[in-house]
Amino acid sequence: MSQTRLALRTGVVSAALLVVAGGAAWLTGLPALFPSLGPTAYVLADRPDAPETHPRRVIGGHAIGVAAGLACYALVAGDGSVATVPPPESLAGLRLAAAGVCSVGLTTGAMLATDLQHAPACATTLIVSLGLLSTAAEGLLVVAAVSGVVAVHRVARAAMVTARRNQP
Repeated sequence: MSQTRLALRTGVVSAALLVVAGGAAWLTGLPALFPSLGPTAYVLADRPDAPETHPRRVIGGHAIGVAAGLACYALVAGDGSVATVPPPESLAGLRLAAAGVCSVGLTTGAMLATDLQHAPACATTLIVSLGLLSTAAEGLLVVAAVSGVVAVHRVARAAMVTARRNQP
């Protein structure tokens, strides 16, 4: 496959993987489409057979990111958020920065310890620990949206395999 065709295919597949999450966000008004889904869609589209795209790793990695992010937000950040930028050198800013740093460290260590490595989950943990999606309900929504992307990916891959088998 030419580089141009591969780039076009990967771009289309990445976008298609996010259609369900985007539709859910639009229909419900809930944040079902969030920044770390983009890198997940890219990895699934670009390297569908890579170890980090195994459903267990994708969903597990993001779940770890959510859990670490929620813990660090609750224990360190307080009730701040980077959505409202804290003043320079403020305690609120320091707490948010510390929560972000801690959550990435916890997420990385936990993913490695459990063999659930999925790099985009480090973006998820920052989204949560920095106060952007920092409630338990929002954390569940993140995992549900990731699971939806994985489901779309698996259905599409199965359909492609079936179509190849049925070609003369």
